[in-house]
Amino acid sequence: MTSQLRGRHIFITGGARGIGRAIADAFAREQAMVTLADCHSGNLESAVGELRAAGTAAHGQVLDVADAHAVAAAIDEAERQAPIDVLVNNAGIAMETSFLDIALADWRRVLEVNLTGMFVVGQAVARRMAARRRGVILNMASKNAIDGEAGYAHYNASKGGVAMLTKTMALELAQFGIRVNAVAPGYLQTPMSEAIDSPEFVRDFVDRYIPLGRPGKVDDVAPLFVFLAGDAAGFITGQIFLIDGGQLAGQKASPDLLARLYRQPD
Repeated sequence: MTSQLRGRHIFITGGARGIGRAIADAFAREQAMVTLADCHSGNLESAVGELRAAGTAAHGQVLDVADAHAVAAAIDEAERQAPIDVLVNNAGIAMETSFLDIALADWRRVLEVNLTGMFVVGQAVARRMAARRRGVILNMASKNAIDGEAGYAHYNASKGGVAMLTKTMALELAQFGIRVNAVAPGYLQTPMSEAIDSPEFVRDFVDRYIPLGRPGKVDDVAPLFVFLAGDAAGFITGQIFLIDGGQLAGQKASPDLLARLYRQPD
């Protein structure tokens, strides 16, 4: 991978912490140049500083992806550094609220960041890539784009939209040599999930739903972005890739059932 991605410019939204930061680190190990865009200036400053200290060509931009004018300015600035080869459209938010209690303002904000922001950034970068007739766009979807979860109607709706946006972008942008795919993680332990879920919830969730027996980590997700960005994935576009520890493979087998199926002969 290193020879393929060395020197390529990777633009990552929501890149200052969590999954975005892990993705940035993964591309840095491939000797790519990274630009991180994030709305949290403190996290951004720390992330860029650490990447530079490790020898990575790294840049940072404070950005709200739902602000179209700010996005246009950020893309202009990033392109002055070097043409963007890969967009990682990762910025997103989540909150847990019952459907009957979701405030309209919260509904709009989640959709604005998770879906409209992805469209705004994706369109701005795709226009540059189309002129060059090459590029890769990788959108952050979710297991919740495919299989809903109570308490997250706004988040589920936004990620379902990301899945269909990804497929449509892939169909239209293929003529310009642009590949578009999405990665859909299942339950991951991230700063965002840790702010919502108690340790007891995590243990119960894993016991009930995840065959591999643990929650995911950000480092489980980042390598797939590196693969999809590279030439080895050159015939892959329009796909949604699940990384969920087997959760959507089917109903998780109970310990009692596994004991019956795999009991040792007398």
